[in-house]
Amino acid sequence: MKPHGPIPPGFAADADGMLLIGGRRADELTDMAGDTPLFVYDGAMLTARVAVWREAMPAEVQLHYAMKANPYAPLLAHMAALVDGLDVASGGELAIALGSGMAAAHISFAGPGKRDRELEAAIGAGATLNLESGGEAERALAIGARLGIAPRLAVRVNPDFDLKGSGMKMGGGAKPFGVDAAEVPALVRRLLDAGADWQGFHIFAGSQALDAAAIADTQAQTVALAARLANEIGATPPLVNLGGGMGVPYFPGDTAVDVAAVGAALGETLAARDPVLGSSSFAMELGRWLVAEAGVYLTRVVDRKTSHGETFLVTDGGLHHQLAASGNFGTVIRRNYPIAVANRFRAEPVETVSVVGCLCTPLDRLGDQVALPRGDVGDLVAIFQAGAYGATASPSAFLGQGPAGEMLV
Repeated sequence: MKPHGPIPPGFAADADGMLLIGGRRADELTDMAGDTPLFVYDGAMLTARVAVWREAMPAEVQLHYAMKANPYAPLLAHMAALVDGLDVASGGELAIALGSGMAAAHISFAGPGKRDRELEAAIGAGATLNLESGGEAERALAIGARLGIAPRLAVRVNPDFDLKGSGMKMGGGAKPFGVDAAEVPALVRRLLDAGADWQGFHIFAGSQALDAAAIADTQAQTVALAARLANEIGATPPLVNLGGGMGVPYFPGDTAVDVAAVGAALGETLAARDPVLGSSSFAMELGRWLVAEAGVYLTRVVDRKTSHGETFLVTDGGLHHQLAASGNFGTVIRRNYPIAVANRFRAEPVETVSVVGCLCTPLDRLGDQVALPRGDVGDLVAIFQAGAYGATASPSAFLGQGPAGEMLV
């Protein structure tokens, strides 16, 4: 038997033992959707998550939502009304963000390999481009000159450090992301000389970290780096985007980030910052921490079988919707996401089973030899921490299965 990750707080069952999501029965929601599999996102949990962050962080720090975590239009509109900015990573995301209700001036566009038409769309709309290279800067300046617009340009910095313990390191050493710190001052001076509307720095060292001390240390290094660069440039950055980094507990043994500790340390760091950053604004850019716990993936058992003494619950979902939960999204050792039989939620486990999907590959496994209440044909299986990097980060076209439904409640 292999354990599964911790089910996020805030989920309960009704008197029949049925999982409630946003106060609604899971089976009622799948009936409303007309089919399974289905992603359900709890709007109240999203709102509460933002409130927790604001309570913990210094009041001067802005909150940006990194919409790559989940760009579902109703969820994005909900988040746009709660946060101070949106961060996008493609022209497609930019178009969706512009339709979310967020003002273009509060949208920033990062990511290597931006095409000229994407640069032009951002410049024309008045969004900020986080430049990833000197070459991208020259293209943006040329497009701005052609359009007669002073482009809003920030520089994404590849720092000389990374976020210790992060699941994905975005800084330190050779990276396709950002401009090496040593090259930043000359590039910013080039932008200023060209008449660009310089918006500051974007410094993102890593993501999916659960250690508050490591996050706080990285933020302190980030503020110090921004100050050093600003002094070398001789200009104060209007905004320093500190990146994100805060992760969520997916696996057995994971514990939630101490957000209050992160906020307290950041407050001390900003209070002691170099005077060159005295008038700078600051932002944190978060994706999965804001939305992951609010999402549940519901999939129905279509077959129950035994092979060589092992019981399999075969579902109509799988890795084509939940690649990360299957262990095929950068996980070195496969571990079980939080999982439950939705119509026997919180019931005691009585058997060890493997929950598999409907695809013709042994990689399609949502729960590996996990202890659960008995699951039968027609039952609903719930995969938690499904609000981030689920629907759009999974190969929904694989084997012609198609996308899952989505719903905000």
